Amino acid sequence: MNYDVIGDVHGQHDALVALLRTLGYHETMRAWRHPDRTAIFVGDFIDRGPQQVATVKLVRAMVDTGAAKAILGNHEFNAIGWATRDPDHPGRKLRRHEQPGNRRQHAAFLAEVEGTPLHAEIVAWFRTLPLWLDLGEVRVVHACWSDAAIARLAPHLGYGGTLTDALLVGANRKGHWAHDAVATLCKGPEAALPGGRAFVDGDGKKRTTARVRWWEHSPAAAAPVFFGHYSLKLRPAPAGPRYGCVDYSAGEGGRLVAYRWEGEPALRKTHYIWV
Repeated sequence: MNYDVIGDVHGQHDALVALLRTLGYHETMRAWRHPDRTAIFVGDFIDRGPQQVATVKLVRAMVDTGAAKAILGNHEFNAIGWATRDPDHPGRKLRRHEQPGNRRQHAAFLAEVEGTPLHAEIVAWFRTLPLWLDLGEVRVVHACWSDAAIARLAPHLGYGGTLTDALLVGANRKGHWAHDAVATLCKGPEAALPGGRAFVDGDGKKRTTARVRWWEHSPAAAAPVFFGHYSLKLRPAPAGPRYGCVDYSAGEGGRLVAYRWEGEPALRKTHYIWV
């Protein structure tokens, strides 16, 4: 199987259409398709960009018709928490609305769907997305491939590798084992900044930790691993012989990137395509 692994779209529908056309996909039967390739989306379809619903509809149509596969990104995970009642705290959601940073990060999506039936429909579809894909020849995760986190979560997942109600609650509770496991896969490992330092990220949140480039310290992978999340700024290239990041800051005015995988065990920079 040949795959086109597509990075974080973040509501950039027009850029996604341009990328699909560049990759040789055509819109037929209400979905974008390729005659002999399958697209894989690494998550983060929403937030930041100007075309939230249009982006979700495009990706969903491809997934529903078998033209693509997709996994859960941290922004979809957050969207589920924002819309899901906290069973232990009546009147609250799992992702707190009273925290200004949470709404600010989610504002572009909420501007299009808040208060509409479509909001619940989209969130329900997000819940059908798996946390990772292990396709044998390639592996795909949103932020970090962790054998330990995957082994911990796998026995508790729902159909198709999805979050159950119990896991969703646990993943939104700091101190719960599911919180750390899901955060590793969807957000990646982080390290505390020295000397109590902090910074404000692109979503306006104060951060006292920084993302770790985990792939630089990982052993050789059994199969190529693709991931997004890291908003890289440089010219697209493999992060290692078997590690390929496909997030190059499309949501912040950068490139929307795909890696065109054709069976090679060692990734090649010439297989990156972007708009």
